[in-house]
Amino acid sequence: MDVKRILGLALSLVLFVGVGAGIYFSSRDKQEQEAAVRAEREVQVIKGLIGSEKEAFLNDPRVTAILKKRGFVLQLSKAGSREISSRPDLKSFDFGYPAGAPAAVKLQQISGAKSAIPTFHTVMTIASWEALIPTLEANGLVSRRDNTYYIVDMRRLLEMVEQGKRWKQLKENTAYPVGKSILITSTDLRKSNSAAMYAALASYILNGDNVIQSEADIARVLPQVAQLFLRQGFQESSSAGPWEDYVSMRMGKSPLVMVYEAQFLEYQAKRVTLDGEMALLYPSPTVITKHILVPFNDKAARLGQLLAEDAEIQTIAAEYGLRGQNPEHFNTFMKQKGIKVPAAVLEVVDPPAYEWIEGLVLAVEARFKQ
Repeated sequence: MDVKRILGLALSLVLFVGVGAGIYFSSRDKQEQEAAVRAEREVQVIKGLIGSEKEAFLNDPRVTAILKKRGFVLQLSKAGSREISSRPDLKSFDFGYPAGAPAAVKLQQISGAKSAIPTFHTVMTIASWEALIPTLEANGLVSRRDNTYYIVDMRRLLEMVEQGKRWKQLKENTAYPVGKSILITSTDLRKSNSAAMYAALASYILNGDNVIQSEADIARVLPQVAQLFLRQGFQESSSAGPWEDYVSMRMGKSPLVMVYEAQFLEYQAKRVTLDGEMALLYPSPTVITKHILVPFNDKAARLGQLLAEDAEIQTIAAEYGLRGQNPEHFNTFMKQKGIKVPAAVLEVVDPPAYEWIEGLVLAVEARFKQ
């Protein structure tokens, strides 16, 4: 076989291989494009009405990537947790995601949803300041145990608020000797779950350490509970408002603020160094706020199960201060960040059944109108 023929065959072979490769890669690219289009078509846009406290977590790029991979793209709108069930456009959403079991129960009743899916929970706490701790300790209100501050006489603190006692009247108070009334700043009880949980805790303590469960119980605690809110003046409808005031205006504006534990922990976790001036106080007892997704259709129910069960999502949730189904995710992250929190909060009371907390809220609302 001569050289020219060999070269010709070799050239033909190269050309054949090149054409074949081109066809292969073109086909592969086309298949990938078609797969991407199919995946895009399979992704479902799902609209949710949520409490503001979960907005940053649900918009985390890692969470949105996981959800998209599983076929969900979220479109979120915010509202106070207690407001969600009264929205006139509720039917335009696929799910509601309030904070608090009572708000979720009401939403499930209003919407006719078949299920309600617990996903995360957080503890009701009071954000304060390290400078105030000696004064609070000297007055028998706060005690430190295992690197955690506990409000050990919550009844006395509530009585101080209800009676209008002023900071300058506290003994050994050099850090905040002002004429301002002692208050626990909260959101609007009529609109927000965090305020409703404050009322739930206060009603338990003022009802002789018993959960309210009758009209007589409501009547018994109403005068004192109402004063906790009436004395505050203007109140925000969302938990983000008091928290932003606490962070930006510091102790002068907000010496004591009812917050979700998750708000405090998320803020500290995102900092390069912890804000050592801030202090987190755990009422003893306290109440738990559950974040419960109420799905209005099957696709939202699948989303709820994913949020509740996916280990990666639960790990990310810990970075936002949320306690999930597996406490290991939360505790491991807090240790890594050097944030000292109780691994488990033991002294917890249940909020009243929906009908009774709703009755208390309506009774307090009537006092606002007087």
